[in-house]
Amino acid sequence: MPEPSSDIPGVMPGSGSIFAGSGDLATEITRIADGSVHELDTLRALDDDEDGRAAKKRLGPVFWIAAAWFLLVALAAVLAPILPLKSYTAPSAYIRKPPSAQFWFGTDTIGRDIFSRTVWGGRVSLAVAFASISFGVLVGGTIGLLAGYFRGRVETILMGMCDVLLSFPALLLALSIVAFRGDQRDLLTISLAIGVVSIAPVARLVRANTLVFSQREFVIAARSLGARNGRIIIREILPNVIFPVLSFSIIGIGLAIVAEGGLAFLGQSVQPPTPTWGGMISDGRNYLADAPWISLMPCLILFLTVLALNLAGDRIREYFEIKDNN
Repeated sequence: MPEPSSDIPGVMPGSGSIFAGSGDLATEITRIADGSVHELDTLRALDDDEDGRAAKKRLGPVFWIAAAWFLLVALAAVLAPILPLKSYTAPSAYIRKPPSAQFWFGTDTIGRDIFSRTVWGGRVSLAVAFASISFGVLVGGTIGLLAGYFRGRVETILMGMCDVLLSFPALLLALSIVAFRGDQRDLLTISLAIGVVSIAPVARLVRANTLVFSQREFVIAARSLGARNGRIIIREILPNVIFPVLSFSIIGIGLAIVAEGGLAFLGQSVQPPTPTWGGMISDGRNYLADAPWISLMPCLILFLTVLALNLAGDRIREYFEIKDNN
């Protein structure tokens, strides 16, 4: 008598039971399950790698130490009027007194407290640095965005202007602007001089990043959907350009502090009796053998502040750096 055939998958014709082919089905299921487990293990390993890369991109203790130092200097400068400091203008009987418990940084050539003058000098240096870099980022960033996005004649004209600025030595250009203002060597003049010098580097940085992001898929998609140029620049390109500019701005603040110190050392910054770090360093240059602390103390604070800004800026740049692994 012929054996009945079966239409059930996995059951071979001629078998005496509908479970006769279940061994092959179980083997296939096991193989699929083993493959799924292998894929899950692979994905888990990839996740671990991502976690490891994310852990490596933490800001780290160096950044926080640098940020804490700069915050301390900035707070001291801002709160100088209400801090219990000695007068930074009134001379005393203690002329060229070395650092002590009474005078932490010593006194200068006419008996003024160097610590108090260093704190008050930080107000000028930081105010000039923030104002000048803000001006440079605003003007230079706008130039870089327009030149990198529109290209063509717009790029030629705008970047040609930046090339003209770069053709001047930075210090000579700043001195020329200060001299053009005559005797009005106030915070506005010094900030404007250093801000003009910072326009071209910021414009070049922003233009380079704009050229990269203007060719990315999300910008092409927005353009194909009919988005206007203004919206694409503000909503699509600008948020991606901000992070490189942020890290550059932090380093630029340190460079602006050094530039203001250089102008003050040459006698072209804010006029006395307002103290500046560069002016204090210049005041003590003739007494390095007998009273080195007059120049050394403000120079040390300037050095540590600029170093902290450079370290913080580098860490922020590495933290927000995006690499394409494709």
